[in-house]
Amino acid sequence: MVTISLCMIVKDEEAVLGRCLDSAADIVDEVVVVDTGSSDRTKEIAGQYGRVLDFTWCEDFAAARNASFAQATKDFILWLDADDVIEPEAQSRFLQLKQELDETTDVVMLPYHTDFNEDGRPTYTYYRERLLRRAAGFRWVGAVHECIAPRGNIRYDDAAVSHHKEKAPDSDRNLRIYEKLLARGEILDARGQFYYARELMMHQQFMQAVSAFENFLQRPDGWVENRIEACRNLADCLLAQGDRERARQALVRSFALDSPRGENCCALAALEMEDGRLEQARFWYETALRVPYAEQNGAFVKPLCYGYIPCLGLCVCCDRLGRHAEAAEWNERAAVYWPDSPAVAYNRRYFAGAQR
Repeated sequence: MVTISLCMIVKDEEAVLGRCLDSAADIVDEVVVVDTGSSDRTKEIAGQYGRVLDFTWCEDFAAARNASFAQATKDFILWLDADDVIEPEAQSRFLQLKQELDETTDVVMLPYHTDFNEDGRPTYTYYRERLLRRAAGFRWVGAVHECIAPRGNIRYDDAAVSHHKEKAPDSDRNLRIYEKLLARGEILDARGQFYYARELMMHQQFMQAVSAFENFLQRPDGWVENRIEACRNLADCLLAQGDRERARQALVRSFALDSPRGENCCALAALEMEDGRLEQARFWYETALRVPYAEQNGAFVKPLCYGYIPCLGLCVCCDRLGRHAEAAEWNERAAVYWPDSPAVAYNRRYFAGAQR
């Protein structure tokens, strides 16, 4: 059985750090926590689980992560953020992984659930490089939205990590770091350009975000999944500026990059429905139901876009087209994906009233 070092970077996480470390306690053989300047009880809590080291913050997340990895001594390194949790079911799978892994595996890619509906069902998930063989010498890159490029023998598994944020982040921090990098004359790599554009979008600087997304999409070295999502993000920025036709073109543009993604099909369908183009909306919702679930490609996935949302959209389209019986059938198909959906319950009442 392999051994695992848990390596973390933290700052002022006293509210959630214990929860995270408790969830990993039975999985890991060593805990290394690098503190980047806490002023609360974070270091005291971390000290109850393992080693705590100080790191002088230099506005570079990769540098801090690499400092934590440098302290690892076990076969594999697991990284978590303080507001991550390994749920009990996933803990069992992690323990199985420890039995199955050996030195022939370099990277284990695992699901990362980062958003949830009111029932706790993941609504946004993607794979991250979660377990890394220490002897392979992996290094983090990127001052913001840091990552490790997987290489070697890569394994995909289903032991998920769930991200449950409890406090509002410093919403300006990432954009501030990017702007300082650019002010120093640094040139962002493709991934940095993508996330810089997203930061501009989240700060509602839509005109600048449109330009940044376009610059990213013109680069030949952007990861295809980032390019597909950039098309959808670009469409959102254009819609915020009232440019519906260019938003439509941005979504269609994504289909030339790879097979259609359910998220972009649903976004295009919603746009067509808002514009009263119901048959076109119906086509794209039906397409969303047919396209393959892209999570194993490393894509950023909204699972509801591959079942629930298209069925609910088809319910609305058919109802507005006067096909009420068909609309009710689509509503019931949506219920298969989300049985306790408030929208499904509302529609059932609506159709029951229409039959009186």
